[in-house]
Amino acid sequence: MDRTVRTVEDVLALLDGLFASESEADRLVTGDGKGFWDRFYADRSRQVPFFVSKPDENLAAYLDQGLIAPGRVLDLGCGPGRNAVYLATRGFEVDAVDLSPVAVAWGEERAHEAGVDVRFLRGDAFALPATELSGPYDLVVYSGCFHHLPPHRRVSYLALLDRVLAPGGHLALTCFAAGEAGTGSELTDADLYRERDLQGGLAYTPEALRWIFSDLAEVELRRMREEPPESELFGVTFLWTALFRRSAAASGDVRPVHDLA
Repeated sequence: MDRTVRTVEDVLALLDGLFASESEADRLVTGDGKGFWDRFYADRSRQVPFFVSKPDENLAAYLDQGLIAPGRVLDLGCGPGRNAVYLATRGFEVDAVDLSPVAVAWGEERAHEAGVDVRFLRGDAFALPATELSGPYDLVVYSGCFHHLPPHRRVSYLALLDRVLAPGGHLALTCFAAGEAGTGSELTDADLYRERDLQGGLAYTPEALRWIFSDLAEVELRRMREEPPESELFGVTFLWTALFRRSAAASGDVRPVHDLA
């Protein structure tokens, strides 16, 4: 008989295991989905909307409106680097992280073609040491990944933000939208654990996002705007886009979740 729980991180790992029978596509950040994502990104000819070399329309809008300005940025779950490369072309110093080496290699190619420097990192963002995620960052981008986190990993994500987001820094988030014309599962958090299935991704309401990120100030929260195929920007209406700002007085002293045991 084994006893496997001593720390908070042990509890999180135990809860990860409840979803072990689920498709690897939904275990994006915890490490189990690496093989799936390598295969997913291997065929670049697939008609996948976010394979395009275009940035999210909301990121471009934030810059155009002066809501964010060039600085240090961390792109979590960067995929083939479309947002990371765009931000580098606009004068940002970019660190970009993804679980899949195949996706990272594609992103490195795009950065080379664009003539910009992006520091790509391969690995689990929750497990990378502080020496690798060398914050503080003025902007953290989390596009299309948050809805793949099981509920308990929101704790890990918020702890990561506490560690790396600079006082006065911004979080730019996109995730599945609940309700009309949205997508994703609307099961309660408790029911997700009963089902042991993330249903392909979790839908969120604006109220839920405001509650989860209540330690940050809301700058903007809206549906992503639809962009036509000929546009230089990426946009689909089934996603929320949100920009949150950390207080300039934030200390940044909150310890990572695995240090709280």
